[in-house]
Amino acid sequence: MTAVLIGAAACGSATAPGAASSSSPAAPKVSLSITVTKETGETPRHWTLQCDPAGGTAPDAAAVCRGLMTMKDPFATPPPHQICPMILASSGRATVTGTWFGATVNRTIVDGGCDLSRWHMLGQIVN
Repeated sequence: MTAVLIGAAACGSATAPGAASSSSPAAPKVSLSITVTKETGETPRHWTLQCDPAGGTAPDAAAVCRGLMTMKDPFATPPPHQICPMILASSGRATVTGTWFGATVNRTIVDGGCDLSRWHMLGQIVN
């Protein structure tokens, strides 16, 4: 009987008396700080977003995370030498900082140029 208990403890299936259990919540896989200005002179809006698990101060963080998690590399910078439209759809600007699955994010996305499609793709975050 003693051999079985020692074997179980060695395999990690038994907890030593007085040992703390690891029931603390998991760190989110995505942790972002987002600042958005849609109009020139407008007071910037700011919120936080965490995904997996969802949280932060973003309105309906769970819905935003569901959409964001389906995107492939949503904060990538445009490739070098890309031809971009000389269009500014608005003066909208979103600055996103934080982490995305362990990668550092520090990106400003504008509603125009090479970011025009990205701005609309990330509309659930920036609007």
